[in-house]
Amino acid sequence: MTENSNMDPPHTGVRPEWTPPQIDVASVKTGDMPGDKVRINESHIGKASTIFPYLLQRLTEAPDDRVVVSVYGGSGVGKSEIASVLGEYFRQQGFASYVMSGDNYPYRIPQHNDLERLSVYRNAALSALARDAQFSNARMKALRQMWPELKDMDPRTYPDDDATWMTVYHDAGRQALVEYLGTERETEFSMVNTIIESFKAGQDRINLKRMGRTADDVRYEPVDLSDVRVLIIEWTHGNNPLLEGVDYPIFLFSTPAETLAHRLARGRDKNADSPLITLVLEIEQEKLVAQADRAALIISKDGDVLPFAEFQRRLAEP
Repeated sequence: MTENSNMDPPHTGVRPEWTPPQIDVASVKTGDMPGDKVRINESHIGKASTIFPYLLQRLTEAPDDRVVVSVYGGSGVGKSEIASVLGEYFRQQGFASYVMSGDNYPYRIPQHNDLERLSVYRNAALSALARDAQFSNARMKALRQMWPELKDMDPRTYPDDDATWMTVYHDAGRQALVEYLGTERETEFSMVNTIIESFKAGQDRINLKRMGRTADDVRYEPVDLSDVRVLIIEWTHGNNPLLEGVDYPIFLFSTPAETLAHRLARGRDKNADSPLITLVLEIEQEKLVAQADRAALIISKDGDVLPFAEFQRRLAEP
């Protein structure tokens, strides 16, 4: 097996034979992210039913291995729900699984990480503006008036007369976020890699992180994985180049607008539709698209398996 590589036959569109069993949504065991609101619907079940036969086929080809699957995509695309249904399907097939949320592994709780993202953006943006010949006290004052509502992060709100110098500001801040998001500066990839390595080595008890919503609700706890054959990681960064040991990365493809709609419906974060989060989703989407050629499966919003050429064609559509 090769890690983080395309899998055939999935990209050919040939679906192995398998009949989805009935499941009781209320009894499905979900992931380990504290406070996550997992609401499984027919769309999630349909996508999981499309994905599972490929995973089952690969698992039966390696009967003695522990396998790591990642379900990844834009924030709010349905990773938690689909990973949970896949875990239930594995259980019904006699393969114990565990659904692990990668959102437990940033260095900072979500509120503090958003503040760090804002700081990364504004520090770089202000430095660029200070070096620019267009800088003036009046423009600095105008900029600061935009800060409370984060309008400095949304070029669509820039007055036409100020668009030139504000673009200098925004471009620098955006690039700084590109260099922060999905890196070791934001997330402890080394710990996730250690967990994957320990799991594959056959370790039975592994200490896993729990990231609550407050600074005093962050902890590790030992988890018994002695009978687990499949570790399912649901995470935006499930195909990140810094992540090691994933056998089957599955990309849930959607546009930033689609993922934002789901994020709002999920209601986990109060600022889900802020200019900051909108910009973060846009940058994350660009990174996910760049990683798509390494995905084992690409699943469309409608639940279709997309060959890579079709994925590229849809990206090119206006």
